Amino acid sequence: MLFPPPPNPLHCCHNLFLLFFPDHSQVIFSTCEKSFGEALTMTLKVSACLFDLMWKPRRSRCGAVTMLYKWRKTGGRKSKRNIVRPQSRTTGWFMKGPGRVVVVAIFVNGLNFVFKFIAWWHTGSASMFSECIHSLADTLNQAILALGIYHSIKNPDPDHPYGFSNMRYITSLISGVGIFMMGAGLSWYHGVVAMLHPHTVDSLTWVFCILGGSLVSEGATLLVAIRQVRKGARAKDMTFYEYVVRSRDPSTNVVLLEDAAAVLGLCIAGTCTGLTAITEQPIYDCIGSLAIGSLLGLVSAFLIYTNTQMLLGRSIQADQLQRITDLLENDPTIRAIHDVKATDMGMSKVRFKAEVDFDGRVLTRSYLERQDIEQMLNEIRQVQSAEALEAFMLKHGENIIDLLGSEIDRLEKELKKWNPEVRHVDLEIL
Repeated sequence: MLFPPPPNPLHCCHNLFLLFFPDHSQVIFSTCEKSFGEALTMTLKVSACLFDLMWKPRRSRCGAVTMLYKWRKTGGRKSKRNIVRPQSRTTGWFMKGPGRVVVVAIFVNGLNFVFKFIAWWHTGSASMFSECIHSLADTLNQAILALGIYHSIKNPDPDHPYGFSNMRYITSLISGVGIFMMGAGLSWYHGVVAMLHPHTVDSLTWVFCILGGSLVSEGATLLVAIRQVRKGARAKDMTFYEYVVRSRDPSTNVVLLEDAAAVLGLCIAGTCTGLTAITEQPIYDCIGSLAIGSLLGLVSAFLIYTNTQMLLGRSIQADQLQRITDLLENDPTIRAIHDVKATDMGMSKVRFKAEVDFDGRVLTRSYLERQDIEQMLNEIRQVQSAEALEAFMLKHGENIIDLLGSEIDRLEKELKKWNPEVRHVDLEIL
C-alpha cells in the first residue's frame, strides 16, 4: 500500500482517552465540546477589540487595547481600574508600519489555526486540514518576519558596516520556503491520501462556521496589509503592482500575499466542502485540498523569486539612475563618468558607485582663484634650485589634492541631498 488510509482524528482522540482515562473519557469529551462554544464566544469578543484597534482613530484605539487587557485579566468581569503600560522606544518603532501589520497577522492567524484545527478534529475534512496547516504555516512564517523586522532596525557595527536591513529579505525568503514545504507539501500529501482512501465528512456545520469566521478575520488583515502597501507606494511614487513586484517592503508583501491566498483558499475550501455536502462525494473535498496546495505553491514561488533577486543586488530603476548620473555629469568639475553601478540594498537604501574623470584645468583654476597670485609669483621668483622647486610643488600639489577630496565630499552630499534613498556613495577617481 503506497499511502496509509487517513485515520479519523475524532476517533483517534476518543481511543486515546479511552486508553489512558477509561473512567473519564465521556466527561472529557463533553468538556471539550462545551469549551469549544466558550472559545467561539471569546473569539468574537477578541475580534471586536481587534477591529477597534485596526480601524478606529488613535484616541479610540487606546480604549480598545485597555478594554481587551482588562477583559483578559478579570475574566470578563467589569473593572474600574485602568492599567497603562508604557512602551519602550524599540517597541514603539516596531509597532509602526510593517511591524504592526505582522503583529496583527500573527494574532489573527494564530486564532484561525486553533479553530480550524478544532473543526478538522471534529470532521476529518481534507480541505479543513489544508486550511489548518495553511494558518499554522502563516503564523510561524509571520513570527519569523517579526524577528527579521526586529533585527533589521539595529544600527551598523564594524562587522556589518551597511547595517542589517537585508534581514527582512532573508526572513521573507525563509517564509517563502516554509510556505512551500509546510503549507503546499502537506496540503498536496493530504489531498492525495484522501483521494486514494476517501471517507465521509461529518459535522459540516462547524466547518462552515469556522470558514466564515476565518474569512472575516483574514479579510480584515488583508485590508490592513493593502492599506500599508498603498501608503508605501504613494510615498515612493510607484503603482501598487510595481511596489509589490519590486519587493520594496518584503515583510508587508509576505502578509499581503499570504492573506490574499488565505481568503482565496477559504473560498476554495468552502466551495469544495459545499459540493461534498450536496453530492455526498468526498472527491470534491480532496480536490479542494490539492487546489489550496497549488495556490500556496504559487505564492511561495513568487516570494522566493522576488526576495532572491533583492538579495542578489538588483539595479535601481533606469529613470532613477539617470537622475543621479545627470546630476554628476552637469557638474563643471567632472569631465565624464564611467562604470556606473547603483544597487538597491532594500528598505529604500541605494548604494551608488562610479568612476569619475575630473577636469584638472577646472580644479586648478578653482584652486588659483582661492590663492594670492602675487604671493605665488614671488615664491616662483625665489625658486633657484631643485630643492626649492620640489618644496614649491609639494606645497601646492598637496593643496590641490585636498581640494579634490573636498570636491568629492561636496558631490556625495549633493547626491544624498537630491536623492535621499542614496545612503552609500563610492566615487573613484580616474
